[in-house]
Amino acid sequence: MILAIDTSTQWMGIALLQDAQILYEKVWRTSRRHTVELAPAIQEAVQDCGLQISDLEAIGVALGPGSFTSLRIGLAVAKGLALTQRIPVIGIPSLDITAAGLPVQDVPLIAVLRAGRERLAACTYLAENDHWKSSGEISITTAQELETAIDSPTLVCGELEPEERRILERRWRNALLPDPADCVRRPARLAVLTTERFKAGQVDDVVTLAPIYLHTLNTPALNQA
Repeated sequence: MILAIDTSTQWMGIALLQDAQILYEKVWRTSRRHTVELAPAIQEAVQDCGLQISDLEAIGVALGPGSFTSLRIGLAVAKGLALTQRIPVIGIPSLDITAAGLPVQDVPLIAVLRAGRERLAACTYLAENDHWKSSGEISITTAQELETAIDSPTLVCGELEPEERRILERRWRNALLPDPADCVRRPARLAVLTTERFKAGQVDDVVTLAPIYLHTLNTPALNQA
């Protein structure tokens, strides 16, 4: 059984995957209560599926970028479980999870999530072998800067406030905004990505695995591929 944990932002989620089936998925918005909500949510998920923590084979955790405190909480819980259960931990960048939620197309994709103070963390993805592959570095930008930079048809997916969607929709021929339901960063996707890496033997060092913090990212507007 694979446990997926995502605490990148106020939108947090967990999922359980076993034998190529999503057994459980929950996404909810928390008011900075990651510490008190995460562990009970994991226990409830396992119990609801009639399983035990000892059934875990690996843990996938979202690495960010995102909130400094929430990322630390998610990684601490993932590492704690990995150490106590003696199982691997696998870190996945949060924007990779967002990108994985959309079908691969022949246009670029910009995945975004909230970075505070009306800013967005963003990364461009291109289609490669039926998967989205990141192109370039993660940047800190704004909806206004994205709207200016997009000059060809480009999918924009992720956490966007209503006003940010309106700003981007001004480029209606170029900024292609999926349905809000397709913009949710789903922990089930994280579970699938984790499973793929687990089967390939691509696991992380439980001691050295670290989050991607916002303060380490570039601040210029996102460059288009």
